[in-house]
Amino acid sequence: MRTLIWDPVVCDETAAQSLAAALDVSPVVARLLCHRGHGDPEAAHRFLHPELSQLFDPYRLADMRPAVERLCAALERRERIAIHGDYDVDGVTSTVILRRALELLGGDVTHFIPERLRDGYGLQVPAVERLHAEGVRVIVSVDCGIRSAEAARRARELGVDLIITDHHEPEAEIPAALAVINPKRPDCTYPDKHLAGVGVAFKVVQALCQRFGREKWLPAFLKLAAIGTVADVVPLVGENRIIAKLGLERLSQGPHTVGLRTLLESAGLQNKAIDGFNVSFVIAPRINAAGRMSTPDLATRLLLASDETQLEEVRRLAEQLGEENARRQAYEAEIVAEARKQVETDIHVGAHNVLVVAGEGWHRGVIGIVASKLVDAFYKPTIVLSVEDGLAHGSCRSIPAFDMLGALDTCADLFHRYGGHKQAAGLTMDAGRIPEFRERINAHGLERLEPTDLMPRLRIDTALRFSGIDSRLIAGLEQMAPFGLANPKPVFDGAGVELVGAPRRIKERHLKMQLRQDGRMFSAMAWRAAEKAGLWEQHRQALQLAFSLDKQTFRGETTIELTVADLRCPDAAPGVS
Repeated sequence: MRTLIWDPVVCDETAAQSLAAALDVSPVVARLLCHRGHGDPEAAHRFLHPELSQLFDPYRLADMRPAVERLCAALERRERIAIHGDYDVDGVTSTVILRRALELLGGDVTHFIPERLRDGYGLQVPAVERLHAEGVRVIVSVDCGIRSAEAARRARELGVDLIITDHHEPEAEIPAALAVINPKRPDCTYPDKHLAGVGVAFKVVQALCQRFGREKWLPAFLKLAAIGTVADVVPLVGENRIIAKLGLERLSQGPHTVGLRTLLESAGLQNKAIDGFNVSFVIAPRINAAGRMSTPDLATRLLLASDETQLEEVRRLAEQLGEENARRQAYEAEIVAEARKQVETDIHVGAHNVLVVAGEGWHRGVIGIVASKLVDAFYKPTIVLSVEDGLAHGSCRSIPAFDMLGALDTCADLFHRYGGHKQAAGLTMDAGRIPEFRERINAHGLERLEPTDLMPRLRIDTALRFSGIDSRLIAGLEQMAPFGLANPKPVFDGAGVELVGAPRRIKERHLKMQLRQDGRMFSAMAWRAAEKAGLWEQHRQALQLAFSLDKQTFRGETTIELTVADLRCPDAAPGVS
């Protein structure tokens, strides 16, 4: 069993009580707001009730004005515009909303999204040359391009105006494009630095809507912007929260274009309230499956479809996405098993602070998911490499204490290409240099990581008794959603809880049970906790657990269920489960 350190959050009770009174919310919700830095009543109200009017002026983004001016000129002259996207959910949704906005304004617009195995990642010279040959005069990159200096130079040589919109970390030198819109530019003073790629594209759409007096169009773009924002795991505060919260509401309400409607139907989400969980674990994997397993254009064409006469084609596309997702799951399970075996049996892999695993012919479309699963399993920064024809293509995922992109910077001379974020990155290198890479990045990891950094921590927001679970609390939690990075789902500490009956195993991995406290009983689910069944039985009269609250709807009846994050042993050290 993996040891979890419980980290209780300290709260200023006086501030929380004052906030509860000012906002007329549950004291528990007030504590949660204070924990997340929203102790000021006005700021907390804005957080709970986001509105489009709270969005910043898009022209505060560096280079937004020349970008919009060039797009307006292209619209006026009927010049061909290409949107160059990326093959993940963030890139696909960015491509769709910007293409649709420009077409609604009368533009002659096409799009290009690279195929992972054929074209590689990002904005590349061959794509620029191909689009130029097709008569494109303006290329707008979305969710990529910030490290594509060579492609920018080639665009300039060909007389193609390149507008880069991205949110990834830039290099020291910004590409020489006509405009580079990225809030992470060192010289950009935009107040919100954490937009997803689709968030940056959405700001371009916002600027265009303002320019043409079409502000009423903007809410229609929120649905896809919300999907891309939630899927990209960016901080769900600031503008990301506005986009995600309002977009999820519109996803739940409808109506939708035929493409989006069919996607939701195929995922079993029609006429349902759609939350961040549905996006992350149901919608996003289907969209991602296209780019991982075949061509991202499957998902792009589906989401672009807006004419009801396309219904049959759209249904075929949705069916293909479902098939590709199933294929992705099969490949993923196989590679996870092989990678885990390396970690558990090879001392040169598993004994290090940074896990570097490699396999010949591993499907490059799923190695990012495999890396995430290995981080979950071993709580170490992980790099998964797929080796083919002498090249190693890698996906990297990290833990909060380790800056993955910074670590790759120390090995930059080993790579043909690399880039990404502190927590997720990608690379390409010669396969023969994998042992040297493993040695060097682990030397860096040894310097940067302490033993306690490799122990997963569980944030505990506050104690909560079953008697305090009421409709007012549930309503407040729903207002705080969607949860994610920077706005974590609240986890409560419950002591003196009684197990009623025996835990029931689900699929040999999970536990379903009934719990009682204060005379109230709730159903509870403990995922991937089957090995702890004996512990539950042993301490059944006085359990201490960390749990969150979830709504469950079955046959029209809604109930509250506990999701157990951890069970603390009575004899464990303070703060350790």
